[in-house]
Formats: sequence, structure tokens, C-alpha cells
Amino acid sequence: MLLYTHTACLEHDPGPGHPECPARLEAVLHAVRAAFPAFDWRQAPEAPRDALLRVHTRALVESVLDTKVEGQHRLDEDTLLSPGSAAAALRAAGAGIAAVDAVMAGEARQAFCAVRPPGHHATAGTAMGFCLFNSAAVAAAHAVHAHGLHRVAIADFDVHHGNGSQAIFAGDPRVMYLSSHQAPLYPYTGDPAERGVGNLANATLAPGAGGAAFRAAWGERLLPELEAFRPQLLLVSAGFDGHRLDPLADLALEAEDYRWLGRELAALAGRHAEGRLVSMLEGGYSLAALRACSVAHLQGLLDAA
Repeated sequence: MLLYTHTACLEHDPGPGHPECPARLEAVLHAVRAAFPAFDWRQAPEAPRDALLRVHTRALVESVLDTKVEGQHRLDEDTLLSPGSAAAALRAAGAGIAAVDAVMAGEARQAFCAVRPPGHHATAGTAMGFCLFNSAAVAAAHAVHAHGLHRVAIADFDVHHGNGSQAIFAGDPRVMYLSSHQAPLYPYTGDPAERGVGNLANATLAPGAGGAAFRAAWGERLLPELEAFRPQLLLVSAGFDGHRLDPLADLALEAEDYRWLGRELAALAGRHAEGRLVSMLEGGYSLAALRACSVAHLQGLLDAA
């Protein structure tokens, strides 16, 4: 497996006490390096602006990349820029692009992008929910435009609905977006009735739901939809904030639930996409849970590789 990351992703600093802190990525990197010493670690490149502009407005791209920041510059109540944020956001999006190129070239079947800030809340024109650029959406659009794919899927198991990913592709049948998420919970989108052009699938989980409900949501609703779509490339928005230890939500998942879903997703990619799967880190705010769940997720991918 390929692993893309960059030290610049540690330089995005939303400020003291903010849950989306550099220690999140450090926890993942240390755990993954210890568990999988044979991974092929690669430096994430910067995303080119034209790749960002496939899914984001010029105004958003310029506000993130060209704003002169001293200290913190607030974009909304929870989303901030620091002097290192532009470089971090470019590397996070660039990781997804490079990973897609690598799996499409046959360099590996699977890749994991250990990056921050997360991305799936960022809409075409708005940075929000700790997210600056929507890295998974950038990767999906790159797969369509650079590689000519016409069936790309994003499977999102973050506890929060990826409203940005859904909104960006709601009218594009080439990209399917599937999400399980707690409801009600920020950003209060992702009702199962939201279907786009037949390319959206959402499954909600009640506060307190555990592994049985999570596995049923995927096994009975989302995976069959993904199977019918027959993706040529599978992208994963891997948020681990559904774990029982996470301070920002109220689900009760265990690391083994993430291993199970990783195995299911990788097996599906093997059936339809020649195994091509790119997973990108999204949320997760308990360091202990991040360590356990990132390793479990990757082990699940490898189980079916």
C-alpha cells in the first residue's frame, strides 16, 4: 500500500483548544508506521490550482491560498486559516491527486492519504466545518477529467455528513456519493431522501447507535447501491469520529467496525475497480481512537487486497 503525507499538513494551526489539531495527524502517522513498516511512504505534492478549480470557485481558492495571515484568520466559527494553512490544504488535496494517479498507473492497488485539514464539508464556494478544500472531491474530479473514468464513487463513513462532497456532485452521474452519519448532527444534511440524479445514497444513524446499526446501514443499504454502481475507482472519506471515545459525536463504534467496512469496501473495489481504492483521512478527534481505528481501517483494506 502507498501512504501519502507531508509535514506541511502539521503546520495548519486552528488555534489553542481546537479539536482539529496537528496531534491528530501525528497520532495516525505514528500508529500506522508502527503497524505497517513495509508501506511505501510518499511525499504528497501540492495540488495545482486548475485541479482545485474543477470543484471550487476561484473566490474560495484565492481566499485560502492568497490571504495574508498573521495568527489566525477566521472563515467561520470553527474554520480558521493560519500561516501554514495554505500549504497544508495544497498538500492534502495533492495527496489525493497523486494517489489516484498511482493506482490508475498500477503502481499499487490501494493508497491511504494521511493528511489534514479534512475536506468533506467544503462546498464549491465555502470553507466550513474545519475544511478548507474538499480533497476527496478534488481527487474524484481528477479521476474523471485526467483518467476518463465515468464511474467514480466516494464512500464516506465519517460521523458527520459530507455535505460538501454531496453538493459538489449532486448533479454529476459520473460520481456517486454514499454516506453513513449520525443524525441529527452537524451539518444537518444527508437525509436518505436526498438522491441527486440517482447518484446519492445516505443512511442515518441515531445517537448512541453502535456497530450493529453501522454494519446494517452499510450492508443493507449503502454497499448494495455501491455494488450496483460498479465503480471504476473507489475513494473513501475515512473519518473515525463515530468511535465511542470521540468527543464531538454520540455513536458507539469500535475499531473492529472500521476494519469490517474496510474489508467490505476493498472487496468491492476488487470486483469492479481492479482493486483501485484511495482512502483519505477526514475527521476523528480522540487521539486514542484515531490510532486504533486508522490501523484497523488499513488492516481491513489489506485483508481483502
